[in-house]
Amino acid sequence: MNAAPHNTPSARTSTQSRIQRPIATSGPLPSNQLVRRAGLSLWLIAACLVALSILSGCAPEPKPIAFEPNLVHAMKYQIKEGMPMEQASEDAFWIVTEMFGTPEDPKLPAIVTEDEDLAQVVSVDNLKRASGRIGESGRGLYQTHCVTCHGVTGNGRGELSSTMSPYPRDYRKGVFKFKSTDRGEKPTREDLAKLIKNGINGSRMVAIPNLTDEDVQALVDYVIYLSWRGELERSLIDDAVYELDLESGDRVINPNDRNSTDEELKETFDDSWELAEDFALEIGEAWMEAPDAVVEVPEAPEGIIVTNSHEEFVQIANSDQADELAKSVARGAMLFKGKIASCSKCHGEKGLGDGQNTDYDDWTKEWTIGIGIKPENRDELVSLMARGALPPINAQPRNFQQGAFHGGSTAADLFRRITIGIEGSPMPAVTFVDGEFEEEDVWHLINFIRSLQTAEPAEGASPTPAAKPDAAQSVSL
Repeated sequence: MNAAPHNTPSARTSTQSRIQRPIATSGPLPSNQLVRRAGLSLWLIAACLVALSILSGCAPEPKPIAFEPNLVHAMKYQIKEGMPMEQASEDAFWIVTEMFGTPEDPKLPAIVTEDEDLAQVVSVDNLKRASGRIGESGRGLYQTHCVTCHGVTGNGRGELSSTMSPYPRDYRKGVFKFKSTDRGEKPTREDLAKLIKNGINGSRMVAIPNLTDEDVQALVDYVIYLSWRGELERSLIDDAVYELDLESGDRVINPNDRNSTDEELKETFDDSWELAEDFALEIGEAWMEAPDAVVEVPEAPEGIIVTNSHEEFVQIANSDQADELAKSVARGAMLFKGKIASCSKCHGEKGLGDGQNTDYDDWTKEWTIGIGIKPENRDELVSLMARGALPPINAQPRNFQQGAFHGGSTAADLFRRITIGIEGSPMPAVTFVDGEFEEEDVWHLINFIRSLQTAEPAEGASPTPAAKPDAAQSVSL
């Protein structure tokens, strides 16, 4: 310890001489000397208290790890509907805490663990492994690798979140951008594992090389757990707004009635709890059914060249297939700028991401445009930002010249991005039109997009600068 040298005789003598040496004055001490003597005294008192606490084994208690209620989701309704939401928020938070536990002691609702199929969605053992504190034996994966960006609650509000562009994902909405499943469906475990293990190219979520496969699976379970818990809380608040008379005192649930001897109160509690269980089951079933919603990528028609990387594209462009590839790129360029695919509207004529870039993602729209407030009107958003909302920043389309694709760069990855869009973002799914833009044309678009890349992106490179919300910095998709 750094304090050890002060236990030596010479150190003690030196300290005593400094304390006991009289200060020669002929009158009242000057104010600056009084301040110095007062400061020294306070320092000595503090040092003694610390020493006593160490000697007595009374170390300060570690700060508790706790989930946060979704105050932004409740406040948006309070603003939009003009109704009190504090009690509804507290009740919803109580339910999810009862069902899902805490960051140090996570669990699943009994109605889930009692169902043979739903119990397979998330492993309780994996939750134990991923939860807990950093340095805790066999635990702490999420706190170690994820919390500084995604936050304890999975709300995308970690310590570093405000410096990042895009902001880290808020799992509580139950929406994920980069997946193999259809729009509106949950990602598969494999989708999440891929992102956790390999990172997201072009973003500050990088690969973590020392994670074992078991670690990755534990983190996949924990992400699903946080999303499940957060989506249930949102569902309870939504239901309260549209089904209860909150202004007249209706409650999402009254915990005091859990063991009430009043049959009517007990029945009301049981009905509320059962509704929450129904919501939890519905969310769990969506996760369970994700593998059935995977979008199958067809084989490219004979005669159309398909490349899986920029390096492969360059090799073919310098081979005897160069003319065939050039025709495909030309067709893709026409589609890219055409009215049907209309890629250039957002990505720009040359794919530099310099087209329409004043839009926002769905997470931001929900609590701004969704309640009638323009994201640029910061004064009207103060109450929401005070409750955890991050300052709105624009969604910027991908700059294809940089060659970094958040959702993966294989031909299959790009096919899915084009045909199903990017959920939660302004990028829609394409619309096919017979004779003008058909499924096989997607491969031509991919070849054109590859032709725009100027160089192979460096490993882990992030072409998007850190967010500067006050300057309306853009979010990359």
